[in-house]
Amino acid sequence: MKLLFKEGDTKHFTRKVALTDTASFDSGMVHPVYATFAIARDAEWACRLFVLEMKEEDEEGIGTYVSVNHMSPALVEEEVIFEVCVQKIKKNEITCSYTAACGNRLIAEGENKQKVLNKVRLEELFNKIKQ
Repeated sequence: MKLLFKEGDTKHFTRKVALTDTASFDSGMVHPVYATFAIARDAEWACRLFVLEMKEEDEEGIGTYVSVNHMSPALVEEEVIFEVCVQKIKKNEITCSYTAACGNRLIAEGENKQKVLNKVRLEELFNKIKQ
């Protein structure tokens, strides 16, 4: 794993809310706004932007934690900007905090953790789970 980043480094990611990002379950759509689970997905992706640059060819990142404090709705077609900040890098784990905003309105905030592991080791873990 390449140690390219330090505490305080930031990245940005923009998501235009699509119909597929709304709160829908087997019973149908709950409401046409950005779902909490979609925010969690996008928060993990935003933190992964660091991991993509840090991992070596024989490594891969895996999410280990995500929190979402969902405070305000974002409607379909609105743009949500994620700002992700490195909080800590310890051994092979990166911890990021994030905010998600729509204009001046804070949509969500939280934390994401990812570990960078050897691909062979990951495959061994997945094979154990399959058994």
